[in-house]
Amino acid sequence: MRNMKFQYKHTIYACFIGYTVQAIINNFAPLLFLTFQSQYGITLDKIALLTGLNFGIQLLVDLLSAKFADKIGYRPCVVAAHVFSAAGLLLLTILPELLPNAYIGLCIAVAVYALGGGLLEVLVSPIMEACPGDEKAKAMSLLHSFYCWGHVGVVLLSSLFFAVFGIQNWKLLAVIWAIVPIANGILFSKVPIGSLLAEGEEGYSIRQLASMRVFWVFMLLMACAGACEQAVSQWASAYAESGLGVPKTVGDLAGPLLFAVTMGSARLFYGKYGEKIDLKTFMWASAVLCFCSYLIIGLSSAAVLGFAGCALCGLSVGILWPGTFSLGSRAMPRGGTAMFALFALAGDVGCSGGPTFVGTMANNLFVGQLNLGILAGIVFPILLLIGLALEKNVSRRYPDLKRKSTARH
Repeated sequence: MRNMKFQYKHTIYACFIGYTVQAIINNFAPLLFLTFQSQYGITLDKIALLTGLNFGIQLLVDLLSAKFADKIGYRPCVVAAHVFSAAGLLLLTILPELLPNAYIGLCIAVAVYALGGGLLEVLVSPIMEACPGDEKAKAMSLLHSFYCWGHVGVVLLSSLFFAVFGIQNWKLLAVIWAIVPIANGILFSKVPIGSLLAEGEEGYSIRQLASMRVFWVFMLLMACAGACEQAVSQWASAYAESGLGVPKTVGDLAGPLLFAVTMGSARLFYGKYGEKIDLKTFMWASAVLCFCSYLIIGLSSAAVLGFAGCALCGLSVGILWPGTFSLGSRAMPRGGTAMFALFALAGDVGCSGGPTFVGTMANNLFVGQLNLGILAGIVFPILLLIGLALEKNVSRRYPDLKRKSTARH
Protein backbone atom coordinates (compact mmCIF):
# COMPACT_ATOMS: atom_id res chain seq x y z
CA MET A 1 0.00 0.00 0.00
CA ARG A 2 2.98 2.30 0.64
CA ASN A 3 4.07 2.44 -3.02
CA MET A 4 0.56 2.36 -4.47
CA LYS A 5 -0.68 5.48 -6.25
CA PHE A 6 -4.16 6.19 -5.01
CA GLN A 7 -6.78 7.77 -7.27
CA TYR A 8 -10.33 9.02 -6.78
CA LYS A 9 -11.68 5.60 -7.68
CA HIS A 10 -10.05 4.37 -4.46
CA THR A 11 -11.78 7.21 -2.60
CA ILE A 12 -15.09 5.97 -3.97
CA TYR A 13 -14.29 2.41 -2.84
CA ALA A 14 -13.44 3.73 0.63
CA CYS A 15 -16.78 5.57 0.74
CA PHE A 16 -18.61 2.36 -0.19
CA ILE A 17 -16.86 0.49 2.63
CA GLY A 18 -17.55 3.44 4.96
CA TYR A 19 -21.29 2.91 4.68
CA THR A 20 -20.73 -0.82 5.19
CA VAL A 21 -18.93 0.05 8.44
CA GLN A 22 -21.94 2.08 9.53
CA ALA A 23 -24.18 -0.91 8.81
CA ILE A 24 -21.92 -3.09 10.97
CA ILE A 25 -22.02 -0.84 14.01
CA ASN A 26 -25.77 -0.22 13.75
CA ASN A 27 -26.86 -3.80 13.19
CA PHE A 28 -24.36 -6.13 14.89
CA ALA A 29 -25.13 -5.45 18.56
CA PRO A 30 -28.94 -5.85 18.17
CA LEU A 31 -28.29 -9.46 17.12
CA LEU A 32 -26.81 -10.00 20.59
CA PHE A 33 -29.49 -8.35 22.75
CA LEU A 34 -30.85 -11.64 24.11
CA THR A 35 -27.28 -12.87 24.63
CA PHE A 36 -26.51 -9.75 26.67
CA GLN A 37 -29.63 -10.43 28.72
CA SER A 38 -28.65 -14.00 29.58
CA GLN A 39 -24.88 -13.50 29.85
CA TYR A 40 -24.86 -10.33 31.93
CA GLY A 41 -28.29 -10.46 33.59
CA ILE A 42 -29.45 -7.19 32.04
CA THR A 43 -33.16 -6.50 31.69
CA LEU A 44 -34.63 -6.02 28.21
CA ASP A 45 -35.77 -2.47 28.93
CA LYS A 46 -32.16 -1.47 29.67
CA ILE A 47 -30.93 -3.31 26.60
CA ALA A 48 -33.48 -1.45 24.46
CA LEU A 49 -31.94 1.81 25.67
CA LEU A 50 -28.68 0.86 23.93
CA THR A 51 -30.34 1.53 20.56
CA GLY A 52 -31.56 4.90 21.78
CA LEU A 53 -28.07 5.73 23.07
CA ASN A 54 -26.52 4.79 19.73
CA PHE A 55 -28.79 6.95 17.60
CA GLY A 56 -28.99 9.73 20.19
CA ILE A 57 -25.22 10.21 20.09
CA GLN A 58 -25.26 10.01 16.29
CA LEU A 59 -27.83 12.83 16.28
CA LEU A 60 -25.59 14.93 18.53
CA VAL A 61 -22.60 14.27 16.27
CA ASP A 62 -24.68 15.29 13.23
CA LEU A 63 -25.42 18.61 14.91
CA LEU A 64 -21.86 19.31 16.07
CA SER A 65 -20.33 18.27 12.75
CA ALA A 66 -22.26 21.00 10.97
CA LYS A 67 -20.12 23.52 12.85
CA PHE A 68 -16.73 21.84 13.26
CA ALA A 69 -16.11 19.28 10.48
CA ASP A 70 -14.93 21.84 7.90
CA LYS A 71 -12.57 23.47 10.40
CA ILE A 72 -10.95 20.17 11.38
CA GLY A 73 -10.88 18.76 7.84
CA TYR A 74 -12.45 15.76 6.13
CA ARG A 75 -9.47 13.41 6.36
CA PRO A 76 -8.78 13.55 10.12
CA CYS A 77 -12.52 13.38 10.85
CA VAL A 78 -13.24 10.39 8.62
CA VAL A 79 -10.17 8.50 9.87
CA ALA A 80 -11.30 9.25 13.45
CA ALA A 81 -14.75 7.89 12.54
CA HIS A 82 -13.21 4.53 11.67
CA VAL A 83 -11.04 4.56 14.81
CA PHE A 84 -14.11 5.14 16.97
CA SER A 85 -16.05 2.44 15.09
CA ALA A 86 -13.35 -0.18 15.54
CA ALA A 87 -12.66 0.83 19.15
CA GLY A 88 -16.36 0.54 20.06
CA LEU A 89 -16.60 -2.97 18.62
CA LEU A 90 -13.46 -4.04 20.48
CA LEU A 91 -14.60 -2.43 23.74
CA LEU A 92 -17.84 -4.38 23.40
CA THR A 93 -15.80 -7.52 24.05
CA ILE A 94 -13.74 -6.10 26.95
CA LEU A 95 -15.60 -3.56 29.08
CA PRO A 96 -18.60 -5.65 30.23
CA GLU A 97 -16.16 -8.12 31.82
CA LEU A 98 -13.70 -5.48 32.98
CA LEU A 99 -16.06 -3.11 34.77
CA PRO A 100 -18.05 -3.97 37.91
CA ASN A 101 -21.27 -3.12 36.04
CA ALA A 102 -21.53 -4.93 32.70
CA TYR A 103 -24.30 -2.62 31.50
CA ILE A 104 -22.12 0.47 31.96
CA GLY A 105 -19.45 -1.29 29.92
CA LEU A 106 -21.91 -1.93 27.09
CA CYS A 107 -23.08 1.69 27.20
CA ILE A 108 -19.52 3.02 26.93
CA ALA A 109 -18.75 0.70 24.00
CA VAL A 110 -21.96 1.70 22.19
CA ALA A 111 -21.24 5.41 22.83
CA VAL A 112 -17.75 5.06 21.33
CA TYR A 113 -18.88 3.40 18.10
CA ALA A 114 -21.85 5.78 17.89
CA LEU A 115 -19.34 8.63 17.58
CA GLY A 116 -17.92 6.82 14.58
CA GLY A 117 -21.34 6.17 13.09
CA GLY A 118 -22.38 9.80 13.39
CA LEU A 119 -19.19 11.04 11.73
CA LEU A 120 -19.51 8.52 8.91
CA GLU A 121 -23.08 9.59 8.20
CA VAL A 122 -22.04 13.23 7.96
CA LEU A 123 -18.75 12.85 6.06
CA VAL A 124 -19.01 9.98 3.60
CA SER A 125 -21.68 11.59 1.40
CA PRO A 126 -19.87 14.96 0.91
CA ILE A 127 -16.56 13.15 0.32
CA MET A 128 -18.31 11.13 -2.39
CA GLU A 129 -19.97 14.27 -3.77
CA ALA A 130 -16.56 15.96 -4.05
CA CYS A 131 -15.11 13.18 -6.22
CA PRO A 132 -14.79 14.06 -9.94
CA GLY A 133 -17.65 12.99 -12.18
CA ASP A 134 -20.87 14.26 -13.69
CA GLU A 135 -23.35 11.61 -12.55
CA LYS A 136 -23.57 12.70 -8.92
CA ALA A 137 -27.09 11.37 -8.26
CA LYS A 138 -26.16 7.95 -9.65
CA ALA A 139 -23.03 7.78 -7.51
CA MET A 140 -24.92 8.88 -4.39
CA SER A 141 -27.62 6.24 -4.90
CA LEU A 142 -25.01 3.52 -5.42
CA LEU A 143 -23.14 4.71 -2.32
CA HIS A 144 -26.19 4.47 -0.08
CA SER A 145 -26.99 0.99 -1.40
CA PHE A 146 -23.90 -0.24 0.42
CA TYR A 147 -25.55 0.43 3.77
CA CYS A 148 -28.33 -1.95 2.71
CA TRP A 149 -25.92 -4.65 1.50
CA GLY A 150 -23.90 -4.15 4.68
CA HIS A 151 -27.04 -4.69 6.76
CA VAL A 152 -27.86 -7.88 4.86
CA GLY A 153 -24.26 -9.08 5.12
CA VAL A 154 -24.04 -8.45 8.87
CA VAL A 155 -27.23 -10.41 9.58
CA LEU A 156 -26.49 -13.33 7.25
CA LEU A 157 -22.76 -13.71 7.99
CA SER A 158 -23.27 -13.27 11.73
CA SER A 159 -26.08 -15.83 11.71
CA LEU A 160 -23.83 -18.24 9.79
CA PHE A 161 -20.99 -17.67 12.28
CA PHE A 162 -23.29 -18.32 15.24
CA ALA A 163 -24.64 -21.48 13.61
CA VAL A 164 -21.13 -22.85 12.99
CA PHE A 165 -19.16 -21.64 16.01
CA GLY A 166 -21.92 -20.95 18.53
CA ILE A 167 -23.36 -17.73 19.92
CA GLN A 168 -20.97 -18.01 22.89
CA ASN A 169 -18.10 -17.00 20.58
CA TRP A 170 -19.68 -13.68 19.66
CA LYS A 171 -16.65 -11.76 20.96
CA LEU A 172 -14.46 -13.33 18.30
CA LEU A 173 -16.92 -12.19 15.64
CA ALA A 174 -16.90 -8.64 17.06
CA VAL A 175 -13.10 -8.60 16.67
CA ILE A 176 -13.42 -9.87 13.09
CA TRP A 177 -15.96 -7.16 12.24
CA ALA A 178 -13.60 -4.54 13.78
CA ILE A 179 -11.03 -5.37 11.10
CA VAL A 180 -13.26 -3.70 8.48
CA PRO A 181 -13.14 -0.16 9.96
CA ILE A 182 -9.43 -0.57 10.81
CA ALA A 183 -8.57 -1.41 7.20
CA ASN A 184 -10.83 1.26 5.74
CA GLY A 185 -9.47 3.90 8.13
CA ILE A 186 -6.00 3.18 6.78
CA LEU A 187 -7.35 3.46 3.23
CA PHE A 188 -8.98 6.83 3.97
CA SER A 189 -5.64 8.11 5.30
CA LYS A 190 -4.12 7.51 1.85
CA VAL A 191 -6.76 8.32 -0.79
CA PRO A 192 -7.25 11.80 -2.34
CA ILE A 193 -10.11 13.79 -0.82
CA GLY A 194 -11.53 16.76 -2.74
CA SER A 195 -13.50 19.81 -1.67
CA LEU A 196 -17.11 20.67 -2.33
CA LEU A 197 -16.16 24.33 -2.84
CA ALA A 198 -13.84 26.11 -5.23
CA GLU A 199 -10.64 27.57 -3.81
CA GLY A 200 -11.46 30.79 -1.99
CA GLU A 201 -15.20 30.09 -2.06
CA GLU A 202 -17.03 29.95 1.25
CA GLY A 203 -19.87 27.62 2.02
CA TYR A 204 -23.13 28.70 3.57
CA SER A 205 -23.15 29.15 7.31
CA ILE A 206 -25.83 27.47 9.41
CA ARG A 207 -27.52 30.83 9.79
CA GLN A 208 -27.54 31.39 6.01
CA LEU A 209 -28.97 27.94 5.41
CA ALA A 210 -31.65 28.48 8.04
CA SER A 211 -32.72 31.69 6.30
CA MET A 212 -33.47 29.85 3.03
CA ARG A 213 -36.95 28.44 2.58
CA VAL A 214 -35.69 25.80 0.17
CA PHE A 215 -33.38 24.46 2.89
CA TRP A 216 -36.32 23.79 5.20
CA VAL A 217 -38.18 22.04 2.40
CA PHE A 218 -35.23 19.68 2.01
CA MET A 219 -35.10 19.19 5.78
CA LEU A 220 -38.75 18.12 5.59
CA LEU A 221 -37.92 15.72 2.76
CA MET A 222 -35.04 14.22 4.73
CA ALA A 223 -37.15 13.76 7.86
CA CYS A 224 -39.91 12.11 5.81
CA ALA A 225 -37.39 9.90 4.00
CA GLY A 226 -36.07 8.62 7.34
CA ALA A 227 -39.56 8.16 8.79
CA CYS A 228 -40.95 6.37 5.70
CA GLU A 229 -37.98 3.97 5.78
CA GLN A 230 -37.70 3.14 9.46
CA ALA A 231 -41.40 3.15 10.36
CA VAL A 232 -41.65 -0.13 8.44
CA SER A 233 -38.07 -1.42 8.70
CA GLN A 234 -37.91 -1.29 12.50
CA TRP A 235 -41.29 -2.97 12.93
CA ALA A 236 -41.06 -5.46 10.05
CA SER A 237 -40.04 -8.43 12.19
CA ALA A 238 -42.64 -7.77 14.90
CA TYR A 239 -45.30 -7.12 12.26
CA ALA A 240 -44.52 -10.43 10.54
CA GLU A 241 -44.66 -12.33 13.83
CA SER A 242 -47.69 -10.70 15.46
CA GLY A 243 -49.70 -9.41 12.51
CA LEU A 244 -49.04 -12.17 9.99
CA GLY A 245 -48.59 -15.05 12.42
CA VAL A 246 -45.31 -16.43 11.05
CA PRO A 247 -42.53 -17.93 13.24
CA LYS A 248 -39.94 -15.49 14.58
CA THR A 249 -37.06 -16.86 12.49
CA VAL A 250 -39.12 -16.51 9.32
CA GLY A 251 -40.22 -13.04 10.41
CA ASP A 252 -36.64 -11.92 11.04
CA LEU A 253 -35.46 -13.09 7.61
CA ALA A 254 -38.52 -12.32 5.50
CA GLY A 255 -39.22 -8.97 7.21
CA PRO A 256 -36.14 -6.76 7.78
CA LEU A 257 -33.89 -8.58 5.32
CA LEU A 258 -36.47 -8.55 2.53
CA PHE A 259 -36.90 -4.83 3.17
CA ALA A 260 -33.13 -4.20 3.11
CA VAL A 261 -32.64 -6.21 -0.10
CA THR A 262 -35.37 -4.36 -2.01
CA MET A 263 -34.19 -0.97 -0.71
CA GLY A 264 -30.64 -1.75 -1.77
CA SER A 265 -31.86 -2.98 -5.15
CA ALA A 266 -33.66 0.32 -5.80
CA ARG A 267 -30.49 2.25 -5.00
CA LEU A 268 -28.39 -0.08 -7.11
CA PHE A 269 -30.84 0.25 -10.01
CA TYR A 270 -30.67 4.05 -9.99
CA GLY A 271 -26.90 3.88 -9.51
CA LYS A 272 -26.67 1.90 -12.75
CA TYR A 273 -29.35 3.51 -14.92
CA GLY A 274 -29.75 6.94 -13.35
CA GLU A 275 -28.55 8.85 -16.42
CA LYS A 276 -31.69 7.65 -18.24
CA ILE A 277 -34.11 8.60 -15.44
CA ASP A 278 -35.08 12.04 -14.17
CA LEU A 279 -34.34 12.05 -10.42
CA LYS A 280 -37.35 14.15 -9.43
CA THR A 281 -39.71 11.97 -11.45
CA PHE A 282 -38.22 8.87 -9.86
CA MET A 283 -38.72 10.35 -6.38
CA TRP A 284 -42.33 11.29 -7.14
CA ALA A 285 -43.04 7.76 -8.36
CA SER A 286 -41.29 6.32 -5.29
CA ALA A 287 -43.35 8.48 -2.92
CA VAL A 288 -46.60 7.30 -4.55
CA LEU A 289 -45.38 3.70 -4.37
CA CYS A 290 -44.52 4.20 -0.69
CA PHE A 291 -48.06 5.45 -0.04
CA CYS A 292 -49.44 2.30 -1.69
CA SER A 293 -47.12 0.03 0.31
CA TYR A 294 -48.37 1.49 3.59
CA LEU A 295 -51.93 0.79 2.47
CA ILE A 296 -51.09 -2.84 1.63
CA ILE A 297 -49.29 -3.43 4.95
CA GLY A 298 -51.96 -1.67 7.00
CA LEU A 299 -55.00 -3.31 5.42
CA SER A 300 -53.71 -6.81 4.64
CA SER A 301 -54.11 -9.85 6.89
CA ALA A 302 -52.54 -12.34 4.46
CA ALA A 303 -48.84 -13.12 5.00
CA VAL A 304 -48.02 -13.05 1.28
CA LEU A 305 -49.56 -9.61 0.81
CA GLY A 306 -47.99 -8.34 4.03
CA PHE A 307 -44.51 -9.41 2.94
CA ALA A 308 -45.20 -7.98 -0.52
CA GLY A 309 -46.06 -4.67 1.16
CA CYS A 310 -42.77 -4.72 3.11
CA ALA A 311 -40.83 -5.49 -0.07
CA LEU A 312 -42.66 -2.74 -1.96
CA CYS A 313 -41.94 -0.27 0.83
CA GLY A 314 -38.22 -1.10 0.74
CA LEU A 315 -38.22 -0.64 -3.02
CA SER A 316 -40.04 2.69 -2.76
CA VAL A 317 -37.87 4.30 -0.07
CA GLY A 318 -34.55 3.33 -1.65
CA ILE A 319 -34.05 6.58 -3.57
CA LEU A 320 -35.55 8.97 -1.00
CA TRP A 321 -32.52 9.54 1.25
CA PRO A 322 -29.73 9.67 -1.41
CA GLY A 323 -32.06 11.44 -3.84
CA THR A 324 -32.75 14.23 -1.34
CA PHE A 325 -29.00 14.59 -0.74
CA SER A 326 -28.44 14.93 -4.49
CA LEU A 327 -31.30 17.39 -5.07
CA GLY A 328 -30.19 19.43 -2.06
CA SER A 329 -26.58 19.69 -3.21
CA ARG A 330 -27.83 20.62 -6.69
CA ALA A 331 -30.10 23.32 -5.28
CA MET A 332 -27.53 24.66 -2.80
CA PRO A 333 -24.06 23.87 -4.21
CA ARG A 334 -22.46 26.08 -1.57
CA GLY A 335 -24.21 24.18 1.22
CA GLY A 336 -21.00 22.37 2.13
CA THR A 337 -20.56 20.08 5.10
CA ALA A 338 -23.03 22.06 7.20
CA MET A 339 -25.83 21.24 4.78
CA PHE A 340 -24.98 17.52 4.67
CA ALA A 341 -24.70 17.38 8.47
CA LEU A 342 -28.07 19.07 9.00
CA PHE A 343 -29.67 16.85 6.34
CA ALA A 344 -28.32 13.81 8.21
CA LEU A 345 -29.71 15.26 11.44
CA ALA A 346 -33.18 15.68 9.91
CA GLY A 347 -33.01 12.17 8.46
CA ASP A 348 -32.07 10.69 11.83
CA VAL A 349 -34.92 12.57 13.51
CA GLY A 350 -37.25 10.90 11.01
CA CYS A 351 -35.60 7.51 11.59
CA SER A 352 -36.27 7.87 15.30
CA GLY A 353 -39.68 9.53 15.11
CA GLY A 354 -41.22 7.25 12.48
CA PRO A 355 -41.01 3.97 14.42
CA THR A 356 -41.94 5.76 17.66
CA PHE A 357 -45.08 7.20 16.05
CA VAL A 358 -46.10 3.79 14.66
CA GLY A 359 -45.53 2.06 18.00
CA THR A 360 -47.38 4.75 19.94
CA MET A 361 -50.37 4.69 17.61
CA ALA A 362 -50.52 0.87 17.64
CA ASN A 363 -50.34 0.72 21.43
CA ASN A 364 -52.56 3.64 22.43
CA LEU A 365 -55.09 3.95 19.63
CA PHE A 366 -55.35 0.53 17.99
CA VAL A 367 -55.05 -1.85 20.97
CA GLY A 368 -51.75 -3.38 19.89
CA GLN A 369 -52.68 -3.88 16.22
CA LEU A 370 -49.33 -3.11 14.63
CA ASN A 371 -50.65 -3.16 11.08
CA LEU A 372 -52.99 -0.28 11.93
CA GLY A 373 -50.12 1.58 13.58
CA ILE A 374 -48.19 1.27 10.32
CA LEU A 375 -51.30 2.39 8.44
CA ALA A 376 -51.32 5.54 10.61
CA GLY A 377 -47.75 6.08 9.46
CA ILE A 378 -49.11 6.75 5.96
CA VAL A 379 -48.91 10.39 7.04
CA PHE A 380 -45.16 10.23 6.26
CA PRO A 381 -45.42 9.45 2.52
CA ILE A 382 -48.23 12.05 2.34
CA LEU A 383 -45.92 14.67 3.89
CA LEU A 384 -43.21 13.51 1.48
CA LEU A 385 -45.47 14.18 -1.50
CA ILE A 386 -46.29 17.61 -0.06
CA GLY A 387 -42.57 18.28 0.38
CA LEU A 388 -41.82 17.34 -3.23
CA ALA A 389 -44.55 19.71 -4.40
CA LEU A 390 -43.12 22.50 -2.23
CA GLU A 391 -39.60 21.82 -3.52
CA LYS A 392 -40.76 22.25 -7.11
CA ASN A 393 -42.34 25.59 -6.26
CA VAL A 394 -39.74 27.03 -3.86
CA SER A 395 -36.58 25.98 -5.71
CA ARG A 396 -37.46 28.26 -8.65
CA ARG A 397 -36.77 31.29 -6.46
CA TYR A 398 -33.13 30.47 -5.78
CA PRO A 399 -30.46 31.45 -8.31
CA ASP A 400 -28.17 28.65 -7.08
CA LEU A 401 -30.36 26.25 -9.00
CA LYS A 402 -29.16 27.75 -12.25
CA ARG A 403 -25.65 26.61 -11.50
CA LYS A 404 -24.50 23.05 -11.97
CA SER A 405 -23.40 21.27 -8.86
CA THR A 406 -19.92 20.23 -9.92
CA ALA A 407 -17.06 18.88 -7.88
CA ARG A 408 -14.15 21.26 -7.42
CA HIS A 409 -10.66 20.23 -6.48
